[in-house]
Amino acid sequence: MSELVNRAFRLRQRPVGRVTEKDLELVTEAVPDLGEGQALVRTLYLSLDPTNRIWMSDKPSYLPPVGIDAVMRGVAVGRVVESRRDDMSPGDHVSGMLGWQEYAIVGLRATRVTVLPDPLPAPVAAFLGVLGHTGISAWLGLNNIGHVTSGDTVVVSAAAGAVGSVAGQLAKKYGAARVVGLAGGEAKCRHVIENLGFDDCVDYKRDDWRERIDAATPDGVDVEFENVGGEIMDHVMSRLNLNARIVLCGMISQYNSDGGGWTGQRGIGEMIMKRATMTGFVVLDHTDQFPAAIDELAGLWSQGKLRVDETVVDGLENARDELNNLFDGSNTGKLLIKVADPG
Repeated sequence: MSELVNRAFRLRQRPVGRVTEKDLELVTEAVPDLGEGQALVRTLYLSLDPTNRIWMSDKPSYLPPVGIDAVMRGVAVGRVVESRRDDMSPGDHVSGMLGWQEYAIVGLRATRVTVLPDPLPAPVAAFLGVLGHTGISAWLGLNNIGHVTSGDTVVVSAAAGAVGSVAGQLAKKYGAARVVGLAGGEAKCRHVIENLGFDDCVDYKRDDWRERIDAATPDGVDVEFENVGGEIMDHVMSRLNLNARIVLCGMISQYNSDGGGWTGQRGIGEMIMKRATMTGFVVLDHTDQFPAAIDELAGLWSQGKLRVDETVVDGLENARDELNNLFDGSNTGKLLIKVADPG
């Protein structure tokens, strides 16, 4: 196995702003021989997520920062090539923290890697999207925090993205009277309304986005599913109704900020006046609920009741640039790097 060559991205320094080649270097290195209790996994698809940028920095996070010179952390799906583990066999599909690399060695202590069902109930890439951490995030946020009821107005930021697109569709299925998306550009807003079934969508790139948010939420906002943060979130908070619920899933607008800290929101005082709640959550804290989430999401998907969008880019070498593009909002739905042919 020592003749097998791996390509991997290693973190060389903490980025400031956009990630550069000096920050994240693509290297070629030999794959070491397997030890007892290890399995060799060929990466098939790599998930690109806003949280990747957090892991590169010293910002406080739910996981430690990626170490300097370490392989970049990332969620991926792959196929077992060789195994010296009792719980993994060649040909098994697995998902979890495989990293930004073509081959990963998974030891017994790798608790964040799981074997997928056989046969697969969906294409393997779906386990990074609608049946993976992004789809489950949308499900958890609405079921555990949003508690959508009949008559609610729900606002979803990054509505054309991996999490937001699923959250908005689920909100409609859970009885929301009105679901309003926030997205960048006319084309994305048309997609959110015409293909995802939202009632309205506000293009935040327009100069009059504040007036358009007001017009789109004439009865105020009962549930805000937040993925972005910043001044747009502040304005949505000014529209909150009594006892509104804010689902704090992400703050992508701040992940590239310099200094490693978080900038403040100015609209927090609205929560006092409206007796609102804001709850942050991390998907990895709720693994006990994954089966229920996957069961519901898979059912909706198989019945054609849940639209799933993917942007797939070929080649591991493109991962660094595509991560930067993620913050430009150029992708629609789940952003994936195809590392190898799934077969």
